[in-house]
Amino acid sequence: MYNVAIIGAGPAGIFAALEITKLRPEWKVIIVEKGLRIEDRKCFLREGYEKCPNCKKCGLLCGWGGAGAFSDGKLTLTPDVGGHLTDYLPRKKVEELIKYTDDLYLKFGATDEVFGTNKDDFADIERAATLAELKLVHSPVRHLGTERSLGVLKNMQDYLDERVTILNNKIADSLIVENEQVKGFVTQDNEKIYAEYLIIAPGREGADWLTKEFSKNKIGMVNNAVDVGVRVELPAPVFQPITDKLYESKLIYYSPTFGDEVRTFCMNPYGEVVAENYSGIATVNGHSYANKRTANTNFALLVSEKFTEPFKEPIAYGQHVARLANMLSGGILVQRFGDLLDGRRSTPDRIKNSIITPTLQCATPGDLSLVLPYRQMTAIIEMLKALDKIAPGVASRYTLLYGIEVKFYSGRVKLTNELETEQVKNLFTIGDGAGVTRGLIQASASGVQVARTICAR
Repeated sequence: MYNVAIIGAGPAGIFAALEITKLRPEWKVIIVEKGLRIEDRKCFLREGYEKCPNCKKCGLLCGWGGAGAFSDGKLTLTPDVGGHLTDYLPRKKVEELIKYTDDLYLKFGATDEVFGTNKDDFADIERAATLAELKLVHSPVRHLGTERSLGVLKNMQDYLDERVTILNNKIADSLIVENEQVKGFVTQDNEKIYAEYLIIAPGREGADWLTKEFSKNKIGMVNNAVDVGVRVELPAPVFQPITDKLYESKLIYYSPTFGDEVRTFCMNPYGEVVAENYSGIATVNGHSYANKRTANTNFALLVSEKFTEPFKEPIAYGQHVARLANMLSGGILVQRFGDLLDGRRSTPDRIKNSIITPTLQCATPGDLSLVLPYRQMTAIIEMLKALDKIAPGVASRYTLLYGIEVKFYSGRVKLTNELETEQVKNLFTIGDGAGVTRGLIQASASGVQVARTICAR
């Protein structure tokens, strides 16, 4: 029996635990995580395997620190990027939470450098974006880098090791709910863990489980927009005038053909493209390091589609599109932008005879037009041409497009303003997997907020 049980040791779960141990050090707290401790996590692709071995639990996605552990550790220090916390809390409150959370990252070893604070740099780039019909969202960014991010999360793990119970390699299976109040949960090996309060923070890897389990318990869900797209890789000098000033530029475009929103996401200057495995589905992402550089920059282009009734399976939709790419390529598919425009598939020779060396060597050359729906593909092409106006070279025939990139935070739990489920008392749901956030800083802030609410009760 615990005072608080936390499912998931990503940033939302970690920061909830940090705040509870500060406010109620005498409480019994347990964190249950399906993956490994951070020092034991690894990716075979990164260690020289030619193809992803499709681990049952992807080392890049599961384990202490969540999917963000091996990301490049970007903290976007504004409520305008990375989630929906302002739907539940006043903006000023969210700003205070972000500042508090950022200070905790610094306490545990984050770098003190922040990009995007020079208003003159911001004004010049914003003007160029406006002329290209792009909207620039100003987002000061603290960049940790993958290796420094791992160090910060290791420090948090070591700190909490002495204060809470941490169970790794333990998978939550089902909730225990009695009289519309949560009592705990059952693990896959049939262990029952009881708690007065339960925080579910499963991250994107656990979003599908959360959706199915909440449906079974008649806990309300709504559909976020479905984000599906590609990972773009190009020579770093193309975006250097922007990334040197802002590091990450959040750019939004409305496709003239269909009016759909397309946005840049997770920009990685001098970074690398990586493959991820969501329960047997290969998807693509990007990282960058603090002390190691490649010759390329990569970023995602995501097309947001908001579906209406009777559509109720946004995560399954994203999985379906990703599976098509897996079916054609055996994993990740890559295509040159010029080949896409010419209506032909890329081949190994065409990829080789380019000015860009792919950082993801296991991707299979092919044709993305056989995978992405026409509407999304059209929006991506139009966005690349718009980006070319502020960063000439984006729409080069050599620019590489990897597919599919999809974000599994499209199912969103119906919550009160305290981030508690409407139907079940003492059950709180936070982070990316709950559709509440979509980035490190707001996921962390949601953990702090829920911890304060529980401790106040």
